[in-house]
Amino acid sequence: MNNFNQDNGMQKRMLIMTLVVFIFFIAYEFLVLKPQQEEKLKQQEIAKQQKQNAAPDVATGDSMVQNAPTKDSMSKSINALSSKSIGKADIITTITTAKNSIEIDKLGRVAQVTLLEPKYKDEEGNQIKLFEADQLRPLEVRFANTDINNKAFEVAYTTTSSSVDATKQPQTFTLTQNIDGLILTKDFTVYPDGHYDLKVKTSQKEQFFITNGFRPNVLADMYADHGAYVKLNDGTMELTSDEKLEKVKSYTGIKFVSNFDRYYATVIYNFKNSMQISLMPDSNDNPQSFVHALGEIDFSGYMGPKNFNDLKALNPELTDVIEYGWFTFIAKPMFTFLQFVHSYVGNWGWTIVVLTIIIKLILYPLSYKGMVSMQKLKDLAPKMKEIQAKYKDDKQKQSMHMMELYKKHGANPMGGCLPLLLQIPVFFAIYRVLLNSIELKGAEWILWIHDLAEMDPYFILPILMGASMFIQQKITPNTMQDEMQKKIFQMLPVIFTFFFLWFPAGLTLYWFVNNVFTIAQQYSINKIFERQRAAKK
Repeated sequence: MNNFNQDNGMQKRMLIMTLVVFIFFIAYEFLVLKPQQEEKLKQQEIAKQQKQNAAPDVATGDSMVQNAPTKDSMSKSINALSSKSIGKADIITTITTAKNSIEIDKLGRVAQVTLLEPKYKDEEGNQIKLFEADQLRPLEVRFANTDINNKAFEVAYTTTSSSVDATKQPQTFTLTQNIDGLILTKDFTVYPDGHYDLKVKTSQKEQFFITNGFRPNVLADMYADHGAYVKLNDGTMELTSDEKLEKVKSYTGIKFVSNFDRYYATVIYNFKNSMQISLMPDSNDNPQSFVHALGEIDFSGYMGPKNFNDLKALNPELTDVIEYGWFTFIAKPMFTFLQFVHSYVGNWGWTIVVLTIIIKLILYPLSYKGMVSMQKLKDLAPKMKEIQAKYKDDKQKQSMHMMELYKKHGANPMGGCLPLLLQIPVFFAIYRVLLNSIELKGAEWILWIHDLAEMDPYFILPILMGASMFIQQKITPNTMQDEMQKKIFQMLPVIFTFFFLWFPAGLTLYWFVNNVFTIAQQYSINKIFERQRAAKK
């Protein structure tokens, strides 16, 4: 059996480990991931390279894939390189839907998507645009045949309509490219909600690839994942983050591929005929997705916000485009519940408050158990010291009497830490939900909070959060004897306040409300124990 110092030390180590998990999780993103992202953006700005028009070098082999190229024909793609750069091009078709404006350039690619809904504005008040000028553009076609591929980037498309108004009902139009007698056609149907159906066909059975483009580059910050996300026929999901793809990665039996940043995505999907895709790294090891085709292919696509209801309206499976990280199995149902609460509350800020209260009530038995254990250990601290002093030369007797003391008073040295550890997955799930929910974009709460997806402009919520954490620390029983450990814990409210200065207001609001109700719970339990002590006197 462990002696007193070991029991007390184990408790302190568990509590420290719990707090270290939180601090490491936040500090790693702020001190490591953010500088990496800033350096990456700096390098891209200094040395932007125009991308080569290369078809991916991949192999195939799945009979379920729609019009999949053969293994022999795919071997040609290793030489399918073009020196033609992706430069600025004239716009030949502009599509206007109820949600966005889509510009198609003379090479049949999506040059730009502008979001038209009022809440999607940048810091300058302009409507958000999804793509940068020099990145790989969605719906670009690349041929495995080198000669055809080279010529394709020299021949402009023609269009049946230069202006398409799909604001009220679906509209169709066709793009055509004549590459020395090889006719490539793109038949579009565009819908008011911003999504499209596309059929691409060549007059001769040529192998080609059509890309989903580089991900939107609106908000790729340190907090959220960004890269490519695929869903396979068996329902499994696979994420490839930016800067993590060192070589071509191929998939067969794919339902959709999404290239995304924190809030926005470009998605190609087909739930009737599975697709084959390849992810090809760019110069920065970021994933570029290419859909395989031989002669013809059809699919649907979406370019815009990862709004849960919008994606669900297209197909319920598309809600999987929203990525919540390790705790997706908790986060997804939690977001569904968050929406349910919002349907009654009507304000996202108050919805977060209500959700926090409900979660605190559900987890109350765990919290109560931990708080009671801490109180019991505090009350037993004098007796523990007596046993420690009395049997300081006999560790075995010391340990035996300590265990008898715990058993007699129903105390558990680990009781204060284990409930907290069990709540960590819930916190991380909420963290990911509030971080990735574009529904909070432009959502007001009260007074100075005009956007729950952005940091508090006056730092009021982070300061309140830090103050509440300080109060919570003061009223929570603490059996620590080591002065250094005490000083470290006293600094935690300051450290957390510093990190939360840049956190989204919605997430800071959750933590603040959580602290307030924890304080109320701890205060109530403290009062109960005070009455019990008074009754014993």
